[in-house]
Amino acid sequence: PELSNREPDATAGPADGIVLSSGCRTDRGLRRERNEDSFIVADPLFAVADGMGGHEAGEIASGICVRTLAESRAHAPMTRTGAASDLQEALERSDRRIREATGSRAGTTVSGVALVTEQGLSYWLVFNIGDSRTYLLSGGAFSQLSVDHSEVQELVDAGQLTAAAAAAHPRRHVLTRALGAGESSQADFWLAPVNVGDRVLICSDGLSGDVPDANIEQILGAVSDPQEAAEALVSAALQAGGSDNVTAVVVDADRGTGSAETLAAAPQISSADGG
Repeated sequence: PELSNREPDATAGPADGIVLSSGCRTDRGLRRERNEDSFIVADPLFAVADGMGGHEAGEIASGICVRTLAESRAHAPMTRTGAASDLQEALERSDRRIREATGSRAGTTVSGVALVTEQGLSYWLVFNIGDSRTYLLSGGAFSQLSVDHSEVQELVDAGQLTAAAAAAHPRRHVLTRALGAGESSQADFWLAPVNVGDRVLICSDGLSGDVPDANIEQILGAVSDPQEAAEALVSAALQAGGSDNVTAVVVDADRGTGSAETLAAAPQISSADGG
């Protein structure tokens, strides 16, 4: 995996001393029999996994993914290169475990961030496989940090399809990469500097598929508490039809007080298979 480098925005202030606060919510949605989404909220690691395969296999895949990531968090180095290597190994272990547990008949997406440090500054280390997404609201600018691994995204990248047309394309859910299934489970990694006031959203496509990006941005900008923001986003997806399982994890970056205190919630793992 490749790490892209950008310098922190000097106008936003130094990013050292960063502490995180977070919120999360998941829901089965209005049209699915069960919730196959899983997530991990365990500072400095946050991720959402969206299982697929049906007959409970999707729950197994996403659950294995978040539990394996939780294992990696226990001893993950906080340097950017160490964390990337550790996460890549954890994702490869997830892929093997899912294939062994399901006979390659199920898979899962995963997207998320880890807070890492380099030369005294904090960075978001973003990772992604599939079409769950990681967004960033920073300094009033809203952007999607991850890139979907899907057939329609490849058409968009090739200039054969507009983003608007991709959102309604009948094959928009066909993935080109997943953990536990298919030929490719390689993760993409990106590195983005953390600035005070940053807000990261990690979500399954039950949110991004039913709620336009403009609405997501509006909610993220309007609701200050991260837990309330996560709940508002999931509620918006349900109000829009709730066509899929929907999960939202919201992570805020602020400046610490100089103590060892952290604003992040206690580690939380929601595993769809209950394991």
